[in-house]
Amino acid sequence: MSGSKLRDPTAETAPTRRARLAPPASLEGKTVALMDIGKSRGKEFLDRLEGHFKAAGVSTKRYAKPTNTKVAPVAMLQKIAAEAQLAVIALSD
Repeated sequence: MSGSKLRDPTAETAPTRRARLAPPASLEGKTVALMDIGKSRGKEFLDRLEGHFKAAGVSTKRYAKPTNTKVAPVAMLQKIAAEAQLAVIALSD
């Protein structure tokens, strides 16, 4: 990833530098959170990803922001953190 920039999608006004977590060696026994942010075609994108994860035997859980115009509610983010080890957030545009 040399030359790539990682962006923090949390909408923090003063982002904190955090070390990137190492990806897991395997998805075995993990749950992947699939979050729809409410933009067009996000659901279809997550449906396809979910199909691939399920075919590979990986557990998924679905989440959706109440609106695409605001950041995700803290309670939802806490629920995702408690229920899943990885997350995919559907973006579009």
